[in-house]
Amino acid sequence: MNILETHIVPTLTDPQRLQEYAVGIFKSVATRSAIKKAIKKEIILVDQETSSTATWIKGGETIQLLEAQESTRKVFDLTLEILFEDEYLAIINKPAGVLVSGNSFATIDNALSSNLQASTLEDTVRPRPTHRLDYPTSGLLLIGKTSSAILQLNQLFERKKIQKTYHAVTIGKMQPEGKISLDVDGKESLSFYKVLDSVPSKRFNHLNLVELCPKTGRRHQLRKHLSSLGNPILGDKEYGKENLILRGKGLYLHASQLTFTHPFTQEEMQVNTPLPKKILKIFPQ
Repeated sequence: MNILETHIVPTLTDPQRLQEYAVGIFKSVATRSAIKKAIKKEIILVDQETSSTATWIKGGETIQLLEAQESTRKVFDLTLEILFEDEYLAIINKPAGVLVSGNSFATIDNALSSNLQASTLEDTVRPRPTHRLDYPTSGLLLIGKTSSAILQLNQLFERKKIQKTYHAVTIGKMQPEGKISLDVDGKESLSFYKVLDSVPSKRFNHLNLVELCPKTGRRHQLRKHLSSLGNPILGDKEYGKENLILRGKGLYLHASQLTFTHPFTQEEMQVNTPLPKKILKIFPQ
């Protein structure tokens, strides 16, 4: 295989594991997950020897990235709504009931290459999601199209420079607005909510249209936070009240807005997507 990129390690104060040190040193595999996959595929050499996740970097080594064998990755045939796209990134409207990524074939990850234009930039890679939305959640998903874009977007998320806004339909009477700081999976978590509208309901007594702004990104954070208030999201089979679970309509949670500064053009981005029809049936706009 051909050598794509070479990196000479400078003098280091402390040894580091290869999978930690190598993040960002190669343009075509810039992220932590990409480095781990490259190591697993045995296409990263340290001093001309195959490396592993247990390889330590002490300083002075030559690290080489080899060309991987041609992928036979299959494409999932799913038409996606593209709300923004340039050479660096894209924003799509994820449909409910589809995984973002994972071991399943039917994922957004496997459908991106047939929906997006390949970047013409030097460090172009297969488009990849840079955050997650739950399987039953619909809405905006941010995609990286180059290795540097994926790295920059990941850093923006880590520094909380990307603001995500959601809308949900919740069950039961709520305070007009509030803050929820309940830990999720033992980790500090924070969400803000504001009730935009409420209607009476024969089955659920009360339904609310709620705007949600999570300040942390824990798994199922919004679903757990609202459930902790006693106001679970309509259609939530996992965190809803047993006698108040709406079946067959999916989860009434939608990622409706992304706000951030484009890491390359410095354009102030604010992308919105309309509420799904099932929410609009309860709360016409």
